[in-house]
Amino acid sequence: MVCGSGLKAVCLGAQSIQSGESTVVVAGGMESMSKAPHTLHMRAGVKMGDASLKDSMVADGLTDAFHGYHMGITAENVAKQWAVSREEQDRFAVQSQNKTEAAQKAGHFEQEIVPVMVPSRQGSVEVKVDEFPRHGSSMDSMSKLRPCFIKDSSGTVTAGNASGINDGAAATVLMSQSEAGRRGIKPMARIVSWAQAGLDPSIMGTGPIPAIRKAVEKAGWELDQVDLFEINEAFAAQSIAVVKELGLNADKVNVSGGAISLGHPIGMSGCRVLVTLLHALQRTGGRKGVASLCIGGGMGIAMCVETI
Repeated sequence: MVCGSGLKAVCLGAQSIQSGESTVVVAGGMESMSKAPHTLHMRAGVKMGDASLKDSMVADGLTDAFHGYHMGITAENVAKQWAVSREEQDRFAVQSQNKTEAAQKAGHFEQEIVPVMVPSRQGSVEVKVDEFPRHGSSMDSMSKLRPCFIKDSSGTVTAGNASGINDGAAATVLMSQSEAGRRGIKPMARIVSWAQAGLDPSIMGTGPIPAIRKAVEKAGWELDQVDLFEINEAFAAQSIAVVKELGLNADKVNVSGGAISLGHPIGMSGCRVLVTLLHALQRTGGRKGVASLCIGGGMGIAMCVETI
């Protein structure tokens, strides 16, 4: 499930509770992209010549297995098919950065981040603030970045309007209604439905479109009844296409920014968008929310939750 694995873990945890196999499940995901090893294919040895090291992060997580090209090319495909301009992508990226900056300054992430002590040469350092956001981002600085994947003038995807390469972990605690009552715990929300969908891998970024439609239909909701959406910002191009195609109110989407500003640790992001959604609903007084991600290889996943 690559990018959707963190959310899929929550789905599997919920299924385990529904089937009676479990009453309490801890579900989530983690990723350390900075520690991803370089690998050498030596199964059959090397008879003559040299052998090349491969970045496992790029080979396993950021390359489309069907076409053999970088996920950034799938974003370029989406930009072309949905007529998303470079300017639109840059503007979306700046808005993501600005929303995250405002949210950090307002302390909106404090309730959802667990401080971690990290060893350093100067002793242990407490990490409790995301380091990736670029405060003060503007269209002027964003527009100066060069395209990363299509180098000529037709390229639109840059390091600024794509998600970051980051480390992180996220988790949720799930339990049955009866178990929560027995323990005297008031849940933040209940899981209403979830869904996943497949599509052409070359435009994998639009996976949230069918997945959200399917999950919302299973929940018995209408899209305009949803208070907040958290849709992973793998690339600005695909994020814009999803919002356009579903006809969403942009003010309801990623109210504190998204992966372009916060980063996208692949195995963690699925759970992170859900955790951020739950806290955003709690903070704003919203009731219904949808978390969703595109998945490399041609899939999308979505989950509907409702506050209690």
